Amino acid sequence: MYAVIIVAVFLLSFLYTYYRGKERLKASRQLFDHSTFLAPVNMFMTGFSKLPNQPFFDVAQFPELKPLQDNWQVIREEAIQLQSQIKAAEKNNDAGFNTFFKRGWKRFYLKWYQDSHPSAQQLCPKTVALLESIPSVKAAMFTELPSGSYLGKHRDPYAGSVRYHLGLVTPNSDDCFIEVDQQRYSWRDGEATIFDETYVHWAHNQTDQTRIILFCDIERPMKWGWAQRFNYWFGRNVMSAASSPNDDQDKTGFINRIFKYGYAVHHYGRGLKQRNRRLYYVSKWLLFGMIIGLILLPSFL
Repeated sequence: MYAVIIVAVFLLSFLYTYYRGKERLKASRQLFDHSTFLAPVNMFMTGFSKLPNQPFFDVAQFPELKPLQDNWQVIREEAIQLQSQIKAAEKNNDAGFNTFFKRGWKRFYLKWYQDSHPSAQQLCPKTVALLESIPSVKAAMFTELPSGSYLGKHRDPYAGSVRYHLGLVTPNSDDCFIEVDQQRYSWRDGEATIFDETYVHWAHNQTDQTRIILFCDIERPMKWGWAQRFNYWFGRNVMSAASSPNDDQDKTGFINRIFKYGYAVHHYGRGLKQRNRRLYYVSKWLLFGMIIGLILLPSFL
């Protein structure tokens, strides 16, 4: 009985995620996407959220973030000073953003669901102090999207937060943009936007200039205190395990400590797909069927 419930919850999670928003990933991709596996939690987060189900929100709904925009030039100055430190992970220890690095995307972490990174406290103390004064900021980083870089369509896995972008060094052009569920936003220096990153979104810098922004995860406001406490607990105890370092003095979360093993399997799978596409898909679906079968088997014994 429990096995049937587990499979039913998984299928419901897949359907919930697949049909969320106007834009969709291919069903075969969504089935194995990380956003599907966190969908039971995400259904709770969006179901009890104070925010409406829509791609973008008015920044004025988050007045506690105003100090960031008021001090955007201070933040910008520190971002420019450490620009050489905004880079891809040097090891396979950033599961959350690993696929972006090959497209030129770079990051420098400021904090991740717990304390600020020691490297950030040293290199950009003013920005870190501003972030630490705002409890709803759960994660933050400087991110760079170089000229010509393109991030393909994807969903972020966790709905317990919403995404804040503050333009620091941007082309100030409509040719450098992010599109969330078919709604487009172009970054501008000193301007901010907030969106729900669990909708399908993608980004493209079609200009000849690099784009640098302050990128933050803001705790999703919930309707009731008990729901807010669960959101806080989940972020603190589960999402914090995905912490990735800037350098050796920063902590590496459990998920990223074991990510190299999962990446090795993924790398082998990609190699198999290039060598024999049919065998790759047969193996993938057989493995999926075996997992479902093993879950259901006790119910028939």
